[in-house]
This record gives sequence, structure tokens and C-alpha cells, in this order.
Amino acid sequence: MPLPQKVLFFIATKNSVHVIGGLVTKYIIRRLLMAIPVIFLMVLATFVLVQAMPGGPFDAVGQKSMPEHIRILLERRYGLDKPLYEQFFLYLGNLLQGDFGPLFRQPSQTVNDIIAQTFPVSIQLGLMSVAVGFTIGIPLGIIAALNHNTWIDYITTFLAVISVSIPTLVLGPILIYTFGVKLNWLPIAFWGADPPFTLGFLPPLTKNFFLHAVMPVFSMGTGMAAGITRLTRAGLLDVLSADYIRTARAKGLRERTVIVAHALKNSLIPVATILGPLLAGAVTGSFITEQIFALNGMGRRFVNSIGQREYFLQTSLVLVYGLLLISGNLLVDVLYAWLDPRIRYD
Repeated sequence: MPLPQKVLFFIATKNSVHVIGGLVTKYIIRRLLMAIPVIFLMVLATFVLVQAMPGGPFDAVGQKSMPEHIRILLERRYGLDKPLYEQFFLYLGNLLQGDFGPLFRQPSQTVNDIIAQTFPVSIQLGLMSVAVGFTIGIPLGIIAALNHNTWIDYITTFLAVISVSIPTLVLGPILIYTFGVKLNWLPIAFWGADPPFTLGFLPPLTKNFFLHAVMPVFSMGTGMAAGITRLTRAGLLDVLSADYIRTARAKGLRERTVIVAHALKNSLIPVATILGPLLAGAVTGSFITEQIFALNGMGRRFVNSIGQREYFLQTSLVLVYGLLLISGNLLVDVLYAWLDPRIRYD
């Protein structure tokens, strides 16, 4: 006796889900294996370059030169007197055990301690900035595309160009002077939350936290929103001219249904392309923002570590940034299959 059509459809759908899930898992594993040599070369290049910089961590104490015999003893203590290749493999061995190395200027702390303190702040700043960028950028891009070649489109495009043209280095001090100094509405420095955080990175949702986060998040998020606006506008305009959109309209579907159900999802593929790099860039590009607003994040510590010649801290932070970028690109590739069913992983 043949099975009912609904049962056959359920079995086929279930099998398809298992097949797609298996392909995605294999794809992720393959990408992670491919990332191993990339990470190795990244760590090697960073380790060599930071140690090639002139000077060393123990050349001076404050404004005075460190005595030669003390400098030799300290370099011997941290293994800096060994050949460079031996130092690298010792560092690599410690990395595999989860040890990012010591700090030269603060012996009471390690690089692990610094990353544990600063990583949540940079992640919170980055995630909130990306959220602001998408929250502002996608609706503005849709509005501009639906009002193509009208004054609304021109104003939206003009604002996007202005936002891209004003860097955080300029926008940050303007916000501080306007809303922090003259109007005294917002705090001008520091992050409004301290560790420990929920799940290691989720801040407390308090008024104090949001007041401190407004200016740094806005200064980073507006630049992202401008790029997302232009991508959304261009993608939606391209999709609206497609044959299947004309067919959907010819069937008598409401314009809102045509836009939301048929056009918007496909138009977001270019936006999804930059999601991973944008998130990683929000974290790695927060150097200036964290300096301007005195935030205890990875970007600020990385900038300070250059002058202090903290070799292990610099190399470890570059490693963290690289892992974020690889994870972001992997996330984008997985999102592709959801946005465009034509994309497969086999």
C-alpha cells in the first residue's frame, strides 16, 4: 500500500534537513582545518615583526636607561636571550596550553588576565556598534531604494556620504565637546560596566551603562550605517528590476508582500557579505574609539603595548583579532545558504 503524499513529503523534508545539516557540518570542519595554517603564519609573522622593532622592553625604566646587567637578567628570565626560533616555538607551545605569556611591565599580571579584562569591553562595543549600523542602515537603504531618484533618495544618500566621510577621530571629540562638555548630558569617558559579566561578555542593562555607551557606540555605528545603507539601496534596486518581482506584482500581491517576502531577503546578500568583516572590523577598528573615550578595551591595550614592547601581548591580541575575522567570515558563508538556496556546500 503506497504511503500518503503528506507522509512522503515529511520524510523527504526530514532527509533533506539531515543532508544539509551534514554538509554544513563538513563545510565548517573543512574551513576550520584550512584556518590552522593561516593562524600559524599569522602568529609567526606577528611574532617576528614585533621583535624586529627597534628597542626592547627592558631598555629603560621611566626616563632612565636600565643598567646593562639588570637588562640581561630580565631578558634571561623571560627567555628573550634565546634565538628567535626557539622563543617562537616556546611561545607556540604555551599557546597550545592556553597560556598567552607574561607581561614585562606588570609581572603581577599575565596576557591572559589582560585579554579577560579587555575582550568583553571590545566585544560589547563592537556588537552594539554593528547593531546600531544595521538598525539605521537597512531601513534607510530600503527607504532610499523605494523612493529612487526622489528628494528622499538624494537626502539619504547625502547623509550616508557625510557619515562615511567623517572619521571617528573627528566625530568622537565633537560628540564629547557637544554632549559631554557643553550640554553635560552624557559622561565623556570610561565604560559603564565592569567585570564580571554575564556569560563572560554580557553587560548589565543599567542606565549608567547605556549613558556611557551612547557616544562611543554612535561614533562607530554611524560610519557602519552609511556603508550598509548604500549596499542595501543598491541591492534592493537590483532585485526590484528582476523578472520574478515583476511576476509577483502581476499576480496582484500587495507591494509590502512583494518587498518583504520576495525582494528584501535576496537584496540583503551583499549586506551579509560584510557582516563578518564588519564585526571583526568593529572590534579591531576600535583602537581610536577606545583611546578617545578612555575605554579599557583590547584596542587601547594594543596601542599602549607597542610603545612598551610587550611582545607577547601584541602577538596574542593579533591572534585574537585574526580568530574573530576567521569566525566572522565563516558566519557569512553559513548565512549565504539561508539567504540564497542556490548556494550549496558540496
